Amino acid sequence: QVQLVESGGGLVQAGASLRLSCGFSGRTFSNYDMAWFRQVLGKEREFVGNIGWSAGSARYADSVKGRFTISRDNAKNTVYLQMNGLKPEDTAVYYCAARTIGTLARYDNWGRGTQVTVSS
Repeated sequence: QVQLVESGGGLVQAGASLRLSCGFSGRTFSNYDMAWFRQVLGKEREFVGNIGWSAGSARYADSVKGRFTISRDNAKNTVYLQMNGLKPEDTAVYYCAARTIGTLARYDNWGRGTQVTVSS
């Protein structure tokens, strides 16, 4: 089974940057598409971005495009979410998710989340 552990969240002011990390274990990391989602209480979980086995495969939600960057280090079994120019509306619990590369199946492997709070 896949295990995912997010870290790096915190409380920051608008305009600041944070880098979230997601550690992966239990399977071969390079075989997995990795994604970030976020969720606010009372709303459905929102797709943020994902990445396959290369940086060129990364894609993003329009709301974060140009501000957030996903990367991965296969040697460290870690995926990152670099968040720049944070806005109060980015406040949410951020979740890491995984699925096998080459599928469009739902992400069925999830971390427990890390809180990001952006003050104005």
